[in-house]
Amino acid sequence: QVQLVESGGGLVQPGGSLRLSCAASGFILDYYAIGWFRQAPGKEREGVSCIKSSDGSTYYADSVKGRFTISRDNVKNTVYLQMNSLKPEDTAVYYCTAGRLEAVVAGVSDYWGQGTQVTVSS
Repeated sequence: QVQLVESGGGLVQPGGSLRLSCAASGFILDYYAIGWFRQAPGKEREGVSCIKSSDGSTYYADSVKGRFTISRDNVKNTVYLQMNSLKPEDTAVYYCTAGRLEAVVAGVSDYWGQGTQVTVSS
């Protein structure tokens, strides 16, 4: 059974850090592009970051560039999102998704996790 499971969310103060994990089962993550999206209450879902399967190239939304880092551990079949210098506006439910690059970038890929809550507040 194909499954993506996010973890690592929580409550953190502004300026703090969190590392989100996206663990895959039932398929090999390295064969797919992986994306992180987030959705805050009352707002549309937005793409945060993406990593390609072919060469590991990474992409970031302007709002997180320089603060977030996406990476993959093929041995653990897991993708990470390291989030530093967190701001209150980063508060959202974060989702990982896997699929062809075009589908991941468009947010219409087949595989999604259940989401993990990130709250940045003092």
